[in-house]
Amino acid sequence: MSEELSAAEIEERVSSGAAWEEFCDQLKGLGQFITDSRTPTDAFNRAEGFRYLTRLLRNSLEGVIESGSADYPVMRGLGNMVKLGADNPDNMYQGATIHGDYEYRLRGTRGSVFYLSFASISGGYGADGTMITDGFLDTGSLQVEPDGSFEIILSQKEHPGNWLPLTPATRSLNIRQTFLDRSSERPAQIDIERLDDAATPPPYSAEQLHKHLQRVAGNLHGTVKLFADWTDSLKPAMNALPPADQAYCQSIGGDPNIFYFHAHWALAEDEALEIRAPTIPKCQTWNFQLDNYWMESLDYRYHRITVNKHTARYEDNGSVLLYVAAKDPGVGNWIDTAGHADGTMCWRWIGADDHPGLETRVVKLGDIG
Repeated sequence: MSEELSAAEIEERVSSGAAWEEFCDQLKGLGQFITDSRTPTDAFNRAEGFRYLTRLLRNSLEGVIESGSADYPVMRGLGNMVKLGADNPDNMYQGATIHGDYEYRLRGTRGSVFYLSFASISGGYGADGTMITDGFLDTGSLQVEPDGSFEIILSQKEHPGNWLPLTPATRSLNIRQTFLDRSSERPAQIDIERLDDAATPPPYSAEQLHKHLQRVAGNLHGTVKLFADWTDSLKPAMNALPPADQAYCQSIGGDPNIFYFHAHWALAEDEALEIRAPTIPKCQTWNFQLDNYWMESLDYRYHRITVNKHTARYEDNGSVLLYVAAKDPGVGNWIDTAGHADGTMCWRWIGADDHPGLETRVVKLGDIG
């Protein structure tokens, strides 16, 4: 709307409160995605749904208003309480707003985190519903100095050393730090700076607020709708784990190094979902996680809702056996439902050339072992 209004009209909308009222009305409209006829109707799931909206709102306000300038980029993290799109509990997510016409430099220290990846992204959930990877760099090709430091140049023009390609459409930087064991691994420390000239940031203006409120509302509507539709599309794969549509996963910001499996799950109190991986391929790592209906990872601070290559118990033949259940069955790898009766789930092969399938079946807890 700001493109259609003069500077004077924008100032009037901000001064009168009309811009704020419109923003609040747009936030109110997000509730339709939680109360939609396709979603669970119980208070438990809907309470989590409305909490999900508050988390996305908090993240979008911070990302757009406080650190959303490509001219003066700020490295920021999501934290472990902003969850969307089957966020990986093994990951620390970071990012910055950038522009493909500028050049940037990342400076960092490697730490001991198992895996690092850097992606330049065009599009956005609030724009066209896609997040396309324009350039990609990970630990397999990252050049690190003997003291653990590294630099990465982000630009359209190729640079020697570590280079992350940008395109004219690039609008964001996504960083994934993947841990095998958060308790012992040290995260990488990363900062960003713009290399081409940028003047001192001007004071915040009515025009900026007007634009930012519209962008936040657009981001929220696009994000919530995208994942609401995706969740609904997974329902036919109930208590199974078929391969996901990999092209679709990549189109919404998936890591090019990952092969995904996504599905729904639903269990009675006395049931368990048995998941068997008969073959573990040669890979950097793998993991499984349990999510709620809204594709948020369950609270891994207090519940064991995930397992990976490092933390799993293996069978004598090298296979992996998992049990998703409300109670520990005493065998295999227990994935705690954390008070949930249904939701979504995800398996990842990371850095694997082969992507073997998974076997699932629902069993009675009393029959296990």
